[in-house]
Amino acid sequence: MMTDTLRKQLPELYAQDGKGKQAVAYVHYFSLANNWHWYGTEYDGDDTFFGLVRGFETELGFFSLIELSRVSIRVGGVDIPAVERDLHWTPKTLEELGG
Repeated sequence: MMTDTLRKQLPELYAQDGKGKQAVAYVHYFSLANNWHWYGTEYDGDDTFFGLVRGFETELGFFSLIELSRVSIRVGGVDIPAVERDLHWTPKTLEELGG
């Protein structure tokens, strides 16, 4: 769910503070189970992201890579990961995302 290249590309937490809708989302995760989306704009280099979350509401906040990686759904008696990284994602501003 995280590569070294992506980890190096992501700004540190609070690096885009004050940019508002011009902050850039460098990574996109999505859930096949419930149509939630997480757009990471900043990363602590270990587990914690800050970015745009689209679920029941659309809001800015923190989310955990570890927690995303633990979400699963049961299909045919087998648990499979329910959250994936968008491998074709290109960075976009929050404004472009409608956030």
